[in-house]
Amino acid sequence: MKKLSKLIGAGLLLASSLALAQTPYKDDTVYRGLGGKDGIKRIVDTFLPIVLADPRIKDSFADFDIPQVNARLQEQFCEFAGGPCQYTGRHRDKTMDGVGTVRDMKTVHQDLQITDAQFNALTEDLQIAMERNDVPNHIANKLVAKLAPMRRDIVTK
Repeated sequence: MKKLSKLIGAGLLLASSLALAQTPYKDDTVYRGLGGKDGIKRIVDTFLPIVLADPRIKDSFADFDIPQVNARLQEQFCEFAGGPCQYTGRHRDKTMDGVGTVRDMKTVHQDLQITDAQFNALTEDLQIAMERNDVPNHIANKLVAKLAPMRRDIVTK
């Protein structure tokens, strides 16, 4: 539990930083530390059930196509970790056909009224998923550092 507290604290500190560039790592150290594509799949497959069970944020995902969210998160984590993936940024909710529309992070989240508390809860859930998949703290924190700048596009309330 102490490890988790330290990990969450570090993640929240990183998540609040707006100075970090939202660009993928140039080398694949973080990607390899996450276990490559298979490791990232396991992390996301662990992460989403945690999110969907988290009373602080589960309602925010009620209208989303979770398999589509899973696929996009795998792409996103892979790309930002320095892996060989490209985040397509596609979003598809239950009311759309086909592959959905390509929208940026701000557009996808603009009407969701996400608060800092909800963003922090999501960060905590990601940290838990990475811990459950034995991702070293320094690797987990590096992934969170690359994802953290999205906060300004996601938090709208």
